[in-house]
Amino acid sequence: MSNMAVFSALMDFKNRLDRKHDMKRLGYVLNNHIIKGGHLSAQPMGALHDYIAIDPVTERHAIVNFPVCRDNIYKIDVEETKKIIAQYRPELIIFGKSMVLHKEPVAAIRQFVDAEKIPTTIMYDMAHVLGLIGDYFQKPFQEGAEIVTGSTHKTFFGPQRGVIGVNYQKEDLKYGLWETIESRAFPGSVSNHHLGTQLGLLMAAYEMNQYKDQYQKAVVENAKSFAKSLKAAGLDVAGDPAIDYTETHQVIVSVGYGTGPEVAERLERNNIIANYQATPDEEGFTASGALRMGVNEMTRFGFDAAAFEELSGLMADCILRGKEVGDEVAKLRGKYQEMRYCFSDGEVEAALENLAKTTGV
Repeated sequence: MSNMAVFSALMDFKNRLDRKHDMKRLGYVLNNHIIKGGHLSAQPMGALHDYIAIDPVTERHAIVNFPVCRDNIYKIDVEETKKIIAQYRPELIIFGKSMVLHKEPVAAIRQFVDAEKIPTTIMYDMAHVLGLIGDYFQKPFQEGAEIVTGSTHKTFFGPQRGVIGVNYQKEDLKYGLWETIESRAFPGSVSNHHLGTQLGLLMAAYEMNQYKDQYQKAVVENAKSFAKSLKAAGLDVAGDPAIDYTETHQVIVSVGYGTGPEVAERLERNNIIANYQATPDEEGFTASGALRMGVNEMTRFGFDAAAFEELSGLMADCILRGKEVGDEVAKLRGKYQEMRYCFSDGEVEAALENLAKTTGV
């Protein structure tokens, strides 16, 4: 929803000086290919569908994709990306992935487009990593992103909503784009502000501001530890071992061409939830040969390196040796029942009492 509002606004802003003719769609857009980990909502078959032009030569959507490194297919090749930007001069550059092990090279691409005077808009779809913004991952606006979108129910622990933020000032020409985004959000995309989940989002934002340093640090450290433990247990962990396989909350394990669905189902029968995924070197989701796992949920329940190491052993037993480990998983999970990085009932009650005293309500 957030991405659709942005794409609609970008097209409207592009046509702001000519309202007499049919609106022109967005020209070339640079994004992460969906099989290279790109997010569905930034694809022509997703939210971008009605806003992207057709290339008259290829008769396909005017989309080009970030190239990836030959020695690490999960990472964008910055130098090759510069060549593509110079050739196609995309109107919009969309960073962000749903299968994400690395930081996105926002700063390097911002520096390049500014030096080459290429007029473009840089957007970062942080749906999966919104809760990691900061010192332990990325600071997108400081690095040169203009627009950030995201989900509030993944690493950012809140109800299912979307957010849009920009880095424009009132004196900037593109502040008009922000005003257009606001109008395309309401009444363009939604009819109201959904009070049923707004309070939950507010509390999640308070908690994120209160605990983000401890939470973000723990998430990244746990992901690295989990990846190393899975590798030590004999599983094929994707990514760069020089950085402990990941820089985010995600860990990816290759389980064999086309076997991802079966392995994920087997794990689920054993009380371990992981979703199967196609890797960047597979031709499509029907060939899915990997598992994509995030550590943020169990980090909030207190899992540490030792707990993730125990889980890694159980997963290896289940995946590699076909063992039934459901009871052992349940026993492990039963040790971690208290949610962390959030306000306790007592803290909320004390705050409400204090509020009542100070306001006289």
